Amino acid sequence: MSAPDRIAVLGGGSWGTALAGLLAGKGRQVHLWAREPQVVEAIRATRTNPVFLPGRTLPEGVEASTDLESVVRDADLVVSVTPAQHVRAVVQACAPVLRPDVHIVSASKGIEIRSLERMDGVFASLVGPERMRRFTVLSGPSFAAEVAAGEPTAVVVASADTQAALDAQSVFQTETFRVYTSGDVVGVELAGALKNVIALASGVVAGLGFGHNTRAAVMTRGLAEIARLGLRLGAQPGTFAGLAGMGDLVLTCTGELSRNRTVGYRLGRGEALDAILGEMTSVAEGVATVQAVVALAGREGVDMPIASEVHAILTEGRPPQEAIRRLMSRDPKPEEWS
Repeated sequence: MSAPDRIAVLGGGSWGTALAGLLAGKGRQVHLWAREPQVVEAIRATRTNPVFLPGRTLPEGVEASTDLESVVRDADLVVSVTPAQHVRAVVQACAPVLRPDVHIVSASKGIEIRSLERMDGVFASLVGPERMRRFTVLSGPSFAAEVAAGEPTAVVVASADTQAALDAQSVFQTETFRVYTSGDVVGVELAGALKNVIALASGVVAGLGFGHNTRAAVMTRGLAEIARLGLRLGAQPGTFAGLAGMGDLVLTCTGELSRNRTVGYRLGRGEALDAILGEMTSVAEGVATVQAVVALAGREGVDMPIASEVHAILTEGRPPQEAIRRLMSRDPKPEEWS
């Protein structure tokens, strides 16, 4: 595939803005849709997004708009970076004007609560099989601020269509943004969504004052939970040892820029969830995704004790210290991954 003539990026948050800047930095014209008028006005006036990505100037090639249809109309590449629980509404609104041969790249990480669908399932229910033929997922360890700053980063793009993955690789790859390909859409999507739930747990144990032993246990056994559910749903085992799995999990569980880890940390310190979320400008995807994860694990008969305790902390008010006690007092068992 030749370079796309018209690129649309849906979502003016930090990650959408960073990806728009990356693509425009390669000399392409990028049309960025943002829900917030103040974001669009700032980009037009100052080439910056002070709300979600302060301190970074965007290339001239980024054009911002609040008019969704005008942004996606005639686009041959559409990059979806909308928060997972809002993807359905956004895609439903613009689906009628999407080109039949559009290449959709999803960079949203989460599982929809209402349907328990991954993002590929949400798109498939709205855009039809022809537009899904080249559907691609972009995921991996990538803080938006560091990508925008040009720091070396590696990610993965996954598609059932090998050529679509190669095309996405070519579109996104730069000297500082290395892109690997995969055919495992299920594994890459699940890993990207579920790591946010484990990052909440990692933040909780840090907020409680526990050290490296505890955090290492949470990450390792959290990865086991992610892999168990992924394998049950048809993912490839190797995905969970790669960038979308272990790579993104380590970043989100340890990095201070992680919104999910920050929410967990503050919960561990005794703060109320409503107060924490009320102060945040960006979405911590794990807070919503954990509801879908627990429901999905229950449907599939998969044991996910860490996710279940995170869910209890968020929805039942279970004290974090009690959640840790419950995890540590479970019956002894062999270490297993599936």
